[in-house]
Amino acid sequence: MEPIPHSLCNSKAGRSAMPPYGSALAMLLSLASLATSCTEQESYSFLQFLAGLSQNGGLTKSWQKGTDCCSWEGISCSPERTVTDVFLASRNLQGFISPLLGNLTGLLRLNLSFNLLSGNLPLELVSSTSIIVLDVSFNQLSGDLPDIPSSTPAWPLQVLNISSNMFTGRFPSTTWKEANSLVVINASNNSFTGLIPTTLCVSTLSFA
Repeated sequence: MEPIPHSLCNSKAGRSAMPPYGSALAMLLSLASLATSCTEQESYSFLQFLAGLSQNGGLTKSWQKGTDCCSWEGISCSPERTVTDVFLASRNLQGFISPLLGNLTGLLRLNLSFNLLSGNLPLELVSSTSIIVLDVSFNQLSGDLPDIPSSTPAWPLQVLNISSNMFTGRFPSTTWKEANSLVVINASNNSFTGLIPTTLCVSTLSFA
């Protein structure tokens, strides 16, 4: 029997011949980390909203820069780690609603009801091309309700609740007639003037 070649018995030679699994594993873990985090734009939008609040209901405990916003309180994400839901009702939030929340391109439902938010309702939220449910009821929002640009593509909004605020002026109807997906709108307990637009007579409407 021929002797076994020395190179096959050498432990160092055996180790050096193995593929660099350690480096490959580190790379895969790095890619997985990127895939399981919300985007930088989403995190930035939330932090700007947080910065505009004088009272944040303790959100700063979990809303930390450099962490995954999908794990933040009140925020839910899809399996693909896109923000889909923001539920911050009854959190004693005070301050303004940042228009940057309209940059959340995967956001489906936004609930900021029963807080003390003031200022205008940003056009970026009303004209979002992803939001299907928008609830800002029982706040202190004021001013005119924004009209929707005629250039807004595929407006998906189905439920709009702006009741119990301080909105004034005429309820806009110029382009709201294009809201083909709108099923429910509650605008009660505000200070709108004029006639209710007949173009908004869909399934369930409530005005005051």
